[in-house]
Amino acid sequence: MTGRPGTPRPYQSYVYAYPHKTAYRPLADRPALRDAWAGEPRDALSLYLHIPFCEVRCGFCNLFTRIGAPGELTTRYLDALDRQATAVREALDDGEPVRFASAAFGGGTPTFLSADELDRLCDIAEKRMGAELAAVPLSVETSPATATADRLAVLAARGATRLSIGVQSFVDAEARAAVRPQRRAEVESALARIRDAAIPVLNIDLIYGIDGQTPESWRRSLDAALVWRPEELYLYPLYVRPLTGLGRLGAGSDESWDAQRLGLYRQARELLLARGYEQVSMRMFRRTDAPPQGPDDYACQTDGMIGLGCGARSYTSRLHYSFDFAVNMGEIRGIVDDYTATEDFGRAEVGVRVDGGEARRRHLLQSLLQARGMEISEYRERFGTDPGDDFGAELDRFAALGWLDGSAAPRRLRLSELGLAYSDALGPELFSPSVRSAMAAYEPR
Repeated sequence: MTGRPGTPRPYQSYVYAYPHKTAYRPLADRPALRDAWAGEPRDALSLYLHIPFCEVRCGFCNLFTRIGAPGELTTRYLDALDRQATAVREALDDGEPVRFASAAFGGGTPTFLSADELDRLCDIAEKRMGAELAAVPLSVETSPATATADRLAVLAARGATRLSIGVQSFVDAEARAAVRPQRRAEVESALARIRDAAIPVLNIDLIYGIDGQTPESWRRSLDAALVWRPEELYLYPLYVRPLTGLGRLGAGSDESWDAQRLGLYRQARELLLARGYEQVSMRMFRRTDAPPQGPDDYACQTDGMIGLGCGARSYTSRLHYSFDFAVNMGEIRGIVDDYTATEDFGRAEVGVRVDGGEARRRHLLQSLLQARGMEISEYRERFGTDPGDDFGAELDRFAALGWLDGSAAPRRLRLSELGLAYSDALGPELFSPSVRSAMAAYEPR
């Protein structure tokens, strides 16, 4: 599995949403949420609640999160989340039925909240938004230090179907190198508590490309994770971003690091496929006998998302919106404080408009980055055109690089084994010129 001549570098950008949040800008007209959601399908929405607190900040992290919550900050934050949920639900209630097909608590670290506060968070999702948490897939992120028995008991009782724990490495020296202060013994204790809580799906996050990591130490982490027979494993290549702890230390990227990460990815992929896992995307591997999570009928390509919290995004077919974004800790503290003081949550403040061309790009990108790929007929039914008509040059390039699986044609577009490995190069190649320009103009803060 090697690249063709002229192949781009494999690790450029982790694409988890499009357009990227650095393309968002203040919305001059501050559209009312009632208008933004007018006419939008709302029978299979996703609900995301964002908790921007962590006990520590890892050296690689560029997510919207702050360390600690002095005073009554978590209470004030949940009060604001309650006000926002009330305003959003009022904006959605225009006579059409509203149904949530999935829910997730992310961050930050949602389990930074106490057990009682997690109960309140679930109440906000259910009583304010109308989500039936026990009837839909509910995913919650946690950390070794905060996966305590009382918190896990609340989540299990409220219907959590998936717990995702950020381990990153079972090797203590590698955790320190990633500026993640934890010990393997603490990680193992947390995993035992999660299994005791009997939440159906356990996901373990691991990172490859850490300074000092070798194929042997990477295998030790993989083996240690597999002892717990996690239903899912997410394997992330390490990135060094501006304003992060590793970025301030001057860590960078070169071709030898690319080769190291590719080698570790291939090693892990081969092991997991041999151990009864299927590859869902470049990052995600699922145990083939994992239990279903329930009637998960939300599709990120077509359905809307409601995000609550100052780091959450919301998606309609025409507008993606959120709040201000930053990585620097001082800036984040200011944004969180502004959020907790906000009384009127009835308008979209920061975002990006999505026209027909961008909708096509988003659909192709988010479909193609999944191992199953995309049925051509689904794209044609939604947009009235073929992806080859809209993105012929890009798809020809992908085919020339060996990134497309020719055996799937003509009914399906699907990445080859090589294409999956190069997902973080392929995704950015589908960004539009206007999104690229907005991202390039963004000043990290």
